[in-house]
Amino acid sequence: PVPGREFLNRELTWLEFNRRVLHEAIDERNPLLERVRFLTIFTSNLDEFFMKRVGYLKRQSAAGVLSRSPDGMTPDQQLAAIRVTVQEMLALQAACYRDSIRPALAANGIFLMNWQDLTEEQRSAAERFFRRNVFPVLTPLAVDPGHPFPFISNLSESLGLIVHHPERRENLFARIKVPELLPRWINLDDPSGPRFHFVSLYDMIRHNLDDLFPDMAVADVMLFRVTRNADVERDEYEAEDLRELIEQEVKDRRFASAVRLELGPNANPWMRQFVMQELQVRDEDVYEVSGELDYQDLRPIADLNLPALRFEPWTPVTPPALQDESADIFGLIRSGDLLVHHPYESFNASVERFVRAAAEDPRVLAIKMTVYRTDDESPLIRHIIRAAEARKHVVCLVELKARFDEERNLAMSQMLERAGVHVVWGVVGLKTHTKTTLVVRQEPDGIRCYAHIGTGNYHTQTARLYTDLSLLTCDPEITDDMVELFHYLTGRSLKRDYRRLLVAPVNMRERFLAMIQREADHARAGRPARIIAKMNSLEDKKVTRALYAASDAGVDIDLIVRGVCCLRPQLPGLSDRIRVTSIIGRFLEHSRIFYFRNAAENELDGEFYIGSADWMYRNLSARVEAVVPIAASPLRERLWEILRIMLDDRRQAWEMDADGHYTRKPIPAGTQPLGTHAVLMALHRQRAQHARG
Repeated sequence: PVPGREFLNRELTWLEFNRRVLHEAIDERNPLLERVRFLTIFTSNLDEFFMKRVGYLKRQSAAGVLSRSPDGMTPDQQLAAIRVTVQEMLALQAACYRDSIRPALAANGIFLMNWQDLTEEQRSAAERFFRRNVFPVLTPLAVDPGHPFPFISNLSESLGLIVHHPERRENLFARIKVPELLPRWINLDDPSGPRFHFVSLYDMIRHNLDDLFPDMAVADVMLFRVTRNADVERDEYEAEDLRELIEQEVKDRRFASAVRLELGPNANPWMRQFVMQELQVRDEDVYEVSGELDYQDLRPIADLNLPALRFEPWTPVTPPALQDESADIFGLIRSGDLLVHHPYESFNASVERFVRAAAEDPRVLAIKMTVYRTDDESPLIRHIIRAAEARKHVVCLVELKARFDEERNLAMSQMLERAGVHVVWGVVGLKTHTKTTLVVRQEPDGIRCYAHIGTGNYHTQTARLYTDLSLLTCDPEITDDMVELFHYLTGRSLKRDYRRLLVAPVNMRERFLAMIQREADHARAGRPARIIAKMNSLEDKKVTRALYAASDAGVDIDLIVRGVCCLRPQLPGLSDRIRVTSIIGRFLEHSRIFYFRNAAENELDGEFYIGSADWMYRNLSARVEAVVPIAASPLRERLWEILRIMLDDRRQAWEMDADGHYTRKPIPAGTQPLGTHAVLMALHRQRAQHARG
């Protein structure tokens, strides 16, 4: 392969993923309020990108790093390319909101009003709301020799003002922080509808500034928002206490340098320069937006209870094998492995039920669990606390370094410790990303282990929004590996010869590379060969080069990659046989499935795996991950069905070209195909009804 031709830029391919998210807001086939929600998701994604990835590149640039990315770009070149792409997408977002979504909202009785368009009655209602609910909360902060420039917290929204003293014409700067706990759009009507007139909180403050600065003249107002770097360096190997290190990192991040300054339209030049100087940002860090400053402000609109303007509600079904709530779940698992597909099938009726049963069953001796992200009121955490209080041996590995969940995980680890749970924080230098639970149970014929291995977090809320897979098994070859995996996580085990599990960073990359090479060998020998891999991101250079070599050997390869994909498909002489598909829709695709045909005459006799890892360097080298083979034929058939539905999708599927651009897969003439999510919802609903008889 020619250097520079092999890889696409990681940052730009992520931005292309977010462009596909934005397209869901543009796509008029989606219900109106869901389109509003996709506007908010696009902005939320972009915020995180600036905090993490732009923050990382800026730190490299400031350190004078000149090394190039795999596609040949320096940090400064990447930052410049990011800016061009982001500005283009922000303009697209603003046009979508202004020209399509806002008029469509009005046509459906949802009016986002400008202050000047309010009736006298509406204006009076807005001013009463301001006086009662907003005015007491506001704190105008002047900036002068006696009042330093205030600290601007990350992602907070502020009004900058130029005020004039009646006896002097000099510009005086003041800042008003927009209260974080108040909605940004205030409904002036009955919340039950049928019509809704909303006024912007910013407009409400702006048109009542005389109350905040009596006898002063407000010359100009500028709305602005600051994003701070979340990519803070840490040295775990030198730390005496990892928890103290992470606590300090969370504090330090609040005061990290600004990486982006967003301004409302027609920003005052003097005020712009003043704020830039105080925040120490440069012109290339400033984004002047023509639409909303933060589209996440539209969440109250997206949350309106108007079923006709939303996706059909979905309630996860109970898996057919678990319909009998009184049945012993351990007996059900002994009768055969269970594969659960969330959010089509219920997390609470499967994974939570498994953990609850383990906590309540007097024959259970021990529970061991890894937690990467979970919700504040997680029932699973309550269950393992109850198990510890019942004197069971309970171990919980809490990953303190889960980005943006550090504070929650710190608090949770302390709560677990107080309940008597043995809490560990993982392997120094690695993030523990695997989603695994091990249950040790005393049975008449001796001790038996049961395991859950999943692709998603132990998070009851995201389990309704993300697509993930869970395996419940008591296969001794898998559970024996799980015992060894927990010894690796909690002790100092250096075991490398897992029998069934692929474990990162121990053996996973090598095993995947060997399986890719095996498919290439089969293809050269004329035997059936095929690779299908579904994941969130693909960036690892060794895996990518192995896939190129397999393509060159004649292996057909389908990659279903939701987000980052640095591999270049369909490039003559390099990746002719590789196709890349991305599925975007109402659920966030999060499951990882890996299929290798391995010369099988029948496709279903190939090898199937699920697990927590993407084909990213960080997953394979810098995280603890687990991928498990799926052996039972009925479960393999289900995985094959999922992969086929996605590859046949002509509603939600995007196809990637060699330059990293995506186009919708063509729709056959005269058809209105359902997307992956609608097809799988219908299938699971039908199967649940059949199981109930």
